[in-house]
Amino acid sequence: MPTVTLNRAEFEKLVGKSIPDAQLRDRISYLGTDLDELTKSEIKVEIFPNRPDMLSEQGFARAFSSFIGVKTGLREYAVKKSNHKVIVESSVKAVRPYTACALVKGLRFDDEKIKEIIQIQEKLHITYGRNRKKVAIGVYPFEKIQTPIRFKALAPKDIRFRPLESSKEMSGLQVLSSHPTGKDYGHLLEGKPKFPLFVDANDQILSMPPIINSHEVGKIGLDTRDVFIECSGFDYSVLSTCLNMIVTALADMGGEIYSMEIEMYGKKMVSPDLSATPLAFDLGYLSKRLGIELSEAQVKELLGKMGHGYSKGKALVPSYRADVLHPIDLAEDIAIAYGYENIPEVIPKVSTIGAEKPFTIFCRKVSDILAGVGLLECKTYHITNKDYQTTLMNCSVPLISLSNALNKEFSVLSAWNIPLLLEVLRSNKHHEYPQHIYSLGSIFKKGQSDTGVVEQERLACLLCSEQADYTRSKQILDYLFRMIGVEYSIIAAEHPSFIAGRIGRVVVKGKKVAYIGEISPQVLSNWELDVPVSGFELNLSELFDVI
Repeated sequence: MPTVTLNRAEFEKLVGKSIPDAQLRDRISYLGTDLDELTKSEIKVEIFPNRPDMLSEQGFARAFSSFIGVKTGLREYAVKKSNHKVIVESSVKAVRPYTACALVKGLRFDDEKIKEIIQIQEKLHITYGRNRKKVAIGVYPFEKIQTPIRFKALAPKDIRFRPLESSKEMSGLQVLSSHPTGKDYGHLLEGKPKFPLFVDANDQILSMPPIINSHEVGKIGLDTRDVFIECSGFDYSVLSTCLNMIVTALADMGGEIYSMEIEMYGKKMVSPDLSATPLAFDLGYLSKRLGIELSEAQVKELLGKMGHGYSKGKALVPSYRADVLHPIDLAEDIAIAYGYENIPEVIPKVSTIGAEKPFTIFCRKVSDILAGVGLLECKTYHITNKDYQTTLMNCSVPLISLSNALNKEFSVLSAWNIPLLLEVLRSNKHHEYPQHIYSLGSIFKKGQSDTGVVEQERLACLLCSEQADYTRSKQILDYLFRMIGVEYSIIAAEHPSFIAGRIGRVVVKGKKVAYIGEISPQVLSNWELDVPVSGFELNLSELFDVI
């Protein structure tokens, strides 16, 4: 969890009262955060990932002030209209398509406030922004910028500007290869034909998101009074919420929020939108979930202690809260405001006995049997890549792709587990042989379910040594089935990952539950293995159903 360091004097000023150490320790913990350290000048707290709005001094003080009853209810922030505009060009659509923007004027910066802005930006980058992939944030001195501002993309060779804290101009590719921040986040633009840019009306480059601001027009100083803020990424609602966290924090610093018109792909919108989101709830639902009877008046009071508004049976959720999506989230907030310590401890009037699932017992027994004959269990990832599952295995299998894959290496769900064990063998060639390993893991395929994806448990077993062949793998399989008391047969089969004539299909009560055989030389070569490998993959889910 991210840790933020708060200036205690500034924090107490924002809260609206001085708070004794004992009360601070107690209330911070019950707010749903962990207190790391408390001194006369600083407060260090760990913020849970579901509350990124508390990553700033202003956001944390706002939440804490409501929680202890000093300033309760929904905070209202005025947004004044400006005549400034941001134009999103179509060239950026394939790279980083969306942005949410705002102006905050009338700020008075000192070193402490500049540190606060840097902390807000970096903590949001790491957490809510998923290391800048989901959201990248830019803050600029507006006095140096001419509008309209354009968000566009150019080829890396056509980009030249001086990055923040750099002594010279660089091209787009030089920023990625030479600038420290470019080295850290260059993978987010690597391989892209064009890089995104914010450019003002005078063609000054403000920044190259999600990497770095310009040194000339992208650096806040003590003389800065007005700032331009942009959040760029792939989901406008996410960017809008992130922007709201920042502008409300700056407003609590004494700034005035101004909106900007954004022209984006033929549509016009106004940003930021700080209106609260109504969320309906049912009193009976909340009382049942929490195990306490609550009246409407109590719920209104408790919602106010968590910074929410209330109107006509609906909670008014602040625009900067990213974690409230469902009435269950309101139930959690109400429980925090009510105080978990105040909820009576009650033994449920339910007569049940907890028990381990039979299938779990079965899988553990299978694992114990294989460990008993000297095989080493491996734990592998469920997420892998297409090359491992198909190309290197010299076969084609249907795969479930991830819609939000971070890279090609981890982009699909595993459809079978033998490739995962071959990767283990390839990574351990420097160790002595024999290497006899197995794994129990889930595989995923399309099928009838709520998600359209069916998950099954499979056992993969590989023997890797000069003597590894079909016979030795069958001996392991024979022992396994004998120990679990199941009879089976093997019929002839073909599979491009195995040697022809040295592969079979395992059948139990008419159900095909496994492949067994020797891995083909071509597949071994693909995996850079020089030692024979044989083994089997057994569908434990289907076997358990059959027996």
